Amino acid sequence: MPLSEYEQRVLEQMERDLGSDAKLGSAMARASRPRTRYLVAALGVLVGLGIVITGAVTQMMIVGVAGFAVMLAAAIWAILAPRPTKAAAKPGASSAPRKPEKKGLVERMEERFQRRRERGDL
Repeated sequence: MPLSEYEQRVLEQMERDLGSDAKLGSAMARASRPRTRYLVAALGVLVGLGIVITGAVTQMMIVGVAGFAVMLAAAIWAILAPRPTKAAAKPGASSAPRKPEKKGLVERMEERFQRRRERGDL
């Protein structure tokens, strides 16, 4: 079903507004957190769980509380990790050949929209 003229104008205006939003652009430019950080945090949660179980088996409350603290600290450490920006240069990256950067969500959506418009699917 094709869009009406009004809907097309609104959609074009929204596209222009998305491009001019600096806060959205910086949020979309951030890279994901390293997977190794999540793996280390998962290992920390498992170690904390083991400590909690040990505390429960030995009926030592302080050991159980310490295990819970370890689990909580590992989870918070993973969640609150700062995200590296794509613009941040990695050491030694200037001499190596550059890989093509992955396109962001907004760029991919714009390309899909343009392809659909050219094919007449909209």
